Amino acid sequence: MSRALLLLLALLLAPIMGWAQESAPVTSPRATVTLLADRSAIAPGEPFRLMLHQRLAPGWHTYWQNPGDAGAPPEVTFDWARPGWEAGQLQFPAPSRMPFGPLMNFGYSGEVGFLLDVTPPRDLRPGDYVTITADATWLVCADICIPEEGRFTLGLDVAAAAVPAQAARFREAEAALPRAAPFEARFAFSGPRGALTIRGAGFSPASVREASFFPDASGVIQNAPDQRLTRREGEITLDLTRGPAEPPARLSGVLTLTDAAGVRGAYLIEAGPGGPLPASPLPLWQLLAFAALGGLILNLMPCVFPVLAMKAMAMAKLGGAARGAIRAEAAAYTAGVIVAFLAVGGAMLGLRAAGGGAGWGFQFTYPAFVAGMAWLMLAVGLNLSGVFQVGGSIGAGQGLAGRGGAAGSFFTGVLAVVVATPCTAPFMATAIGAALVLPPTATLAIFGAMGLGLALPYALLGVFPAAGRLLPRPGAWMERLRQFLAFPMYAAAAWLVWVLAQQSGPDGVLTALVGAVLIALAAWAWGVAQQSGRTPRRISEAVALAAVLGALALLPLLGTAPPAAAATQGEAWSAPRLAALRAEGKPVFVNLTAAWCVSCKVNERVAIHTDAVQRAFEAAGVVQLTGDWTRGDAAITALLREHGRDGVPLYLLYPAGGGAPVILPQILTEGILLGALRG
Repeated sequence: MSRALLLLLALLLAPIMGWAQESAPVTSPRATVTLLADRSAIAPGEPFRLMLHQRLAPGWHTYWQNPGDAGAPPEVTFDWARPGWEAGQLQFPAPSRMPFGPLMNFGYSGEVGFLLDVTPPRDLRPGDYVTITADATWLVCADICIPEEGRFTLGLDVAAAAVPAQAARFREAEAALPRAAPFEARFAFSGPRGALTIRGAGFSPASVREASFFPDASGVIQNAPDQRLTRREGEITLDLTRGPAEPPARLSGVLTLTDAAGVRGAYLIEAGPGGPLPASPLPLWQLLAFAALGGLILNLMPCVFPVLAMKAMAMAKLGGAARGAIRAEAAAYTAGVIVAFLAVGGAMLGLRAAGGGAGWGFQFTYPAFVAGMAWLMLAVGLNLSGVFQVGGSIGAGQGLAGRGGAAGSFFTGVLAVVVATPCTAPFMATAIGAALVLPPTATLAIFGAMGLGLALPYALLGVFPAAGRLLPRPGAWMERLRQFLAFPMYAAAAWLVWVLAQQSGPDGVLTALVGAVLIALAAWAWGVAQQSGRTPRRISEAVALAAVLGALALLPLLGTAPPAAAATQGEAWSAPRLAALRAEGKPVFVNLTAAWCVSCKVNERVAIHTDAVQRAFEAAGVVQLTGDWTRGDAAITALLREHGRDGVPLYLLYPAGGGAPVILPQILTEGILLGALRG
């Protein structure tokens, strides 16, 4: 009978004992949270585990230890009734990627358990009853984010030997934790992109279906871009996008792998440097083809017209020339273009290696460079107008830019590249963006292919010199043509001064105009020296040298001149403003432009700022944000790289209600914009 009573008593107490292993829940319409123990009775000094368990309502989520672009992880603090208790750090299960508009967060939905180890004091006595009190905070988000908190109380018996409980729930939480990785990991960054490479004997092209990397530290990578997975025998690689923080000595975090059967595993990764550089999204031969095509299209861009005018003059002089002369001119011009492209590519690689933010056309973000180019265009125009000569008379077929000969052709090729960069052509964006994340040799090969494309029309004369017979014969008309071709150079100089006005304001323009007067004085004095006797020639040469040095001394002043206020359509772009508009669910059109970008200005006049497009923007509630890259703003550089671009223009159309932006073509029309608005 007594045994029956004891059994009945045990059955009645079982629910109470089970409740002692879990606190009373803290509930809200968004989440139900409790604190659990894996023991129904604890032993003195013997560690046990607690779990903060969350059951989230549909559509709501909470966050990992690194929440990503927004959010906050849960935290737990204890109010111990007596000294001697020790609590470890909260242990986080492997998270999932959770996109929200342009942001990417790391966290959990559904049910999640956060474990932590607790060690009780050794001086507890069997038969005691202890109460654990904990305060916790957590953030739950859907369309809005709401911070929540709760106070949890858990009562446990003390026994000589611990009594396990809740074994299944704790095994499930334990299985969700990332475990030590059984494979080697390496990482590398090159410019804006990076790669995480995992090597292990079990990898094969069919063994891994999906993979994601979650860094421990924020700012190491950009979270939103896709992490493209490349599979090879014994190796997988994830593409990463470099964040604003400096790359760490070792890259740590959690790697999740989903196998072919759909089973997901999570591993703790600590990757050392020295892995392979990021792979290009296209084969190298395709990138070379795109680069050459982009360089060829540059011949149609307005930036290059002044230089092509000089080259047209030189080509006209080849009419009736010997095949050897035609080949020499073509080879020198081609060499000048390719060498200049390689120099620009090498400069960009050097600045990237030093931590700089160089992008395509980066030289035009420096006011001193723009002023120097304006003066150079002015000097070339004065040469074509006959104010001075370089190397002899025009009748001998010589001169710096318009003459024949290898030196003149080489110089013309270099100048064509320098002034071509503000007119980035449509097919060059992919090649340039990929070039700057490839190894240096492949990068320089792509820049060389761009140069070959730009020089191709003239290089064909070297391959087929018989085509030179189709050119008109030299004659007296060439002197008039030579003088006429000076005016495109003057126009280019005027345009560059206008660009300088956007960068440095009225003070910068005044400095440039004073320098232009000094350059004109130097050209005149040099021309006088070429027509004078010995003594007057030396005086004139001294005047020319002093004038040039005086102009060069003005260049440092341009760096300190205050920039002019940019005239933009809509609002000025900033990352916080864009994030705020996206959070409100508004459609946004982002125009990244620069004063020196001729393609940008043409697009704005013929497509963006037209009445039809502006009416459509207003009807759809589109907010226009303009990012001015005229002086190389670092935040805009980061946005360009985030979307795989290294120069302007870049046009992004963010849809209403969230979602990734649509990247519009670099050459815009009204129809393209209106069609994108209609979806």
